[in-house]
Amino acid sequence: MPLTSPTTSARTASRAGIRLAVIDMAGTTVTDAGAVENAFVQALRHMGVHEGSAAHARMMDHVRATMGESKISVFRHLFGEPDDADRANDMFERAYAELVAAGHCKPIPGARETIEALRASGIAVVLNTGFSPGTRDSLLASLGWLDLADEVLSPADAGRGRPYPDMVLTAVLRTRTPSVHDTVVVGDTPYDIEAGLRAGAGLVVAVLTGAHTEPELRAAGAHYVIDSVRRLPEVLQGS
Repeated sequence: MPLTSPTTSARTASRAGIRLAVIDMAGTTVTDAGAVENAFVQALRHMGVHEGSAAHARMMDHVRATMGESKISVFRHLFGEPDDADRANDMFERAYAELVAAGHCKPIPGARETIEALRASGIAVVLNTGFSPGTRDSLLASLGWLDLADEVLSPADAGRGRPYPDMVLTAVLRTRTPSVHDTVVVGDTPYDIEAGLRAGAGLVVAVLTGAHTEPELRAAGAHYVIDSVRRLPEVLQGS
């Protein structure tokens, strides 16, 4: 594919004047070798929903369709009862933490350098994720990224998770960015794209390092679809 692939809506998006980049973690800046899905499987098993059952297949279809959403929100949809959702989420977080500790999560090639380059050029960077703050911080610590970005946000820090715009708008407030139009939102799922569009971000960019295809990300409304976050500086420079 070309260096950058603009969608039909790209002509209405502005690359000029970007002062804030709100960038997703898992699938966009971090690869986890299937750790998120593995942790969901372990959480479902803990709740008595086993591989091979119709219920398991149905629930995992929902998990895959809602990648990027707050994990507790996913479990609330799957189990209904708040106590059951909390139990499942606790197991998910324990399972994911074990996978992180075992080295399953690695930076997307060029991600750290991209974040550093953006900040060096005067663009604030906020990492955001559907993980809880504890899981998020464990992941950042494992990567040596605790001080990499200007801010890191989870749904608990903002109110609601994706596809709602809360984390993007909180990032604008936390960094004192003059306008949401000065913001680029970057992610690998349709929910990342929807959150950026709902917030009114000046530019919404999708990457192909996650589980979703270019047609899916175009259909979600991304202004640009690129192969990796490492290409983001070139998009912002108009290459």
